[in-house]
Amino acid sequence: MKLLVFAHTPPPHHGQSYMVKLMLDGLGGDRRRAAPGSPPPTDIECYHVNCRYSDNFEDIGSYRLEKMFLVLRYCLEAIWCRFRYGVRAFYYVPAPGKRAALYRDWVVMLLCRPFFRDFIHHWEAVGLGDWLNSEGNWFERWVTHRLLGRSTVGVSLAIPSMRDALWFRSRYAEVVANGIPDPCPDFETAILPRRRARLAARLRLQAGQPLADADRIAAGGDPEILDVLYLAHCSRDKGLFDAVDGVLAANKALQIQSSALRFRLTVAGGFLEAAEEQEFQASIAAHSTAIRYAGFVSGEAKAVLLASSDAFCFPTYYPAEGQPVCLIEAIAYGLPIVTTRWRAIPEILPPDYAGFVAQRSPAQVATALVAAAVEDGAGLREHFLARYTLEKYVRGLRDAFRIVEAAVQDQEPVAPVAS
Repeated sequence: MKLLVFAHTPPPHHGQSYMVKLMLDGLGGDRRRAAPGSPPPTDIECYHVNCRYSDNFEDIGSYRLEKMFLVLRYCLEAIWCRFRYGVRAFYYVPAPGKRAALYRDWVVMLLCRPFFRDFIHHWEAVGLGDWLNSEGNWFERWVTHRLLGRSTVGVSLAIPSMRDALWFRSRYAEVVANGIPDPCPDFETAILPRRRARLAARLRLQAGQPLADADRIAAGGDPEILDVLYLAHCSRDKGLFDAVDGVLAANKALQIQSSALRFRLTVAGGFLEAAEEQEFQASIAAHSTAIRYAGFVSGEAKAVLLASSDAFCFPTYYPAEGQPVCLIEAIAYGLPIVTTRWRAIPEILPPDYAGFVAQRSPAQVATALVAAAVEDGAGLREHFLARYTLEKYVRGLRDAFRIVEAAVQDQEPVAPVAS
């Protein structure tokens, strides 16, 4: 099977572009860049059009006239691949409910749909159908349904996020959860012992018992501090300020209880809005011992933050939230998590998980953080290994893509049998 992948890979780095990269790597990469004559590594040959519209994180979602010329260029590249390599299946990640991105999707579909037989829509961003019903006008609904509707396969991240695949009447609707390479294969030996030592030290401190020097060293030297990590785009609807207010409220509660414990929030990620960044910097200035900013992190710096934290806080209510990679990474590190029952997030965590809070509720965030202080999160690590590995992700997508071939065979006329 030959697949035209019309999607961008990092940079800039965010969850959607990262998942596209993992998919491409897992399926053997771009065949146009393979050595001449080399056999495909899998039964699916990918031809990648890297439709990157932004050079940096701050430019994502902005409108520039140059982006429209890029759309035309990428569409021409896709059509050229269609005839040069005989590619008939078109993979696309539809935009969330934002007009500039939606109109770009219109152009892509208008130019490319006549040239490709099958379309696979991967609904990494959630809620376009709901947005069209609530915010769009009749013309936007009609055009979007005509251009994005009736794909051969609609791939959703979880059952609650299948609404878009169903709303746009995909012929086949498949569920494939995101998955990532194991970021901490040495979890049992390098991370869990320290985490359990810190938990044991916190329990002793809560009980008013003194710590021996050996206990303090095993716990990293500062068991009184519970390091909470926020790792995501820094915006209000991603829950940044609810995390800030929740940590401050949790510290007040601990102070009233005369507890020796205190929370410290580390925020890692980039800002999209200058006003929100200024508001956050004002919070740091007022509470410098409780809040710190690490900026955008990746690679080893991100691994260090995840490994050294005691809990993860992500109280998002972002409208297009799908299956956040940051949550899957936190689960892989076995971090106790405080997050919202929003979109497909309840499907990511175990059904009886206790760390859920309501949207826009810093008071509930504070209560959940205090409860997380007596957890080690080891069970979440097992949950990751069972559901969110890279191998499961690539295998699930391959199976979903192969449905295209079965659908084509179903449509082919059957030759009459000679009597």
